[in-house]
Amino acid sequence: MSMNPIMMFLEEMVIFVRVVESGSFSEAARQLGISPSAASRGVSKLEKGLSVQLLQRTTRKLRLSEFGEEVYHCCRSMVASAKAVMEMGAKFATEPEGVVRIGAPKAIGRYVLHPFIPEFLQHYPKVDVQLLLGDGHHDLIDGNLDLLVRVTDHPPPGLVGRRLFPIRTVLCASPDYLVEHDVPLHPQELERHFCIGEGGTTSGGPWQFRKGADRVRVQAVNRYSINHSEGRLDAAMSHIGVTCLPQFVAREELERSRIVQLLPEWEFTGAGGQGSAWLLYQSTHFLPLKVRAVVDHLVDRVRQLSWLHDDGASAGEAGSGSRPERIN
Repeated sequence: MSMNPIMMFLEEMVIFVRVVESGSFSEAARQLGISPSAASRGVSKLEKGLSVQLLQRTTRKLRLSEFGEEVYHCCRSMVASAKAVMEMGAKFATEPEGVVRIGAPKAIGRYVLHPFIPEFLQHYPKVDVQLLLGDGHHDLIDGNLDLLVRVTDHPPPGLVGRRLFPIRTVLCASPDYLVEHDVPLHPQELERHFCIGEGGTTSGGPWQFRKGADRVRVQAVNRYSINHSEGRLDAAMSHIGVTCLPQFVAREELERSRIVQLLPEWEFTGAGGQGSAWLLYQSTHFLPLKVRAVVDHLVDRVRQLSWLHDDGASAGEAGSGSRPERIN
């Protein structure tokens, strides 16, 4: 096949990928810096060139056709490869240089990653870091990210990952609150306490605990709910009630005795946020020096935080020692 037809549709393939991932022609056009009509024409041109319908258009949403699903995955791989090609020059630089964009959950970014960024910037004066914090779903390609931190038991397939640390949740409350309401000695007693939840309703979801073979589910009644761990920490220190927090968020205030851990012999397993924090990036043989430098720096520093690794595993020890692990 001549290369001419392929070259004719490269731009349309990029438009098609952006339309699918953004969910609309207008948003794809905004991201690409073109008009919505140009985005629509690009997809139509690709459909005409392939002689098949890729998108089923309705007044409310776009839906991939069966053939469009296959074309999308091929085009997305092409876009990822094109990005890798654009970054290949950095691989052969004498020192790391450029911008590295990292997407991470708010609490992990604030308490675990951010403290190590200033030191990195001092060591690598030609590398700039953009740390983008948010508890929504980040995507490496759609978000134009170099690195992604995600809390999960099952990292997405097709990526390369470094396991940073296990997520451990602790139950805690302020000493003043416990003086007034007594210390719970069993998870079931939490049903008589005011709780601070992370959901959007006061009814909350079940809190689940495990100790050996024992399993307990408690229907927590939330007097206050806030979907941010720092907010729950502040509420607990304001003596509102009992809350669950990532151990790395609660650690300093536990050491200062401004809050105390409850039911330490029980493992908190409910209310989400379980698993491990993974540092993920695209599978490529041409990882830019700037990205490699950030990965090595963060993994090394997190490994040194012994209080994070209560299960005996250090950062990077996820089935392949300290080497990156390909997610299948």
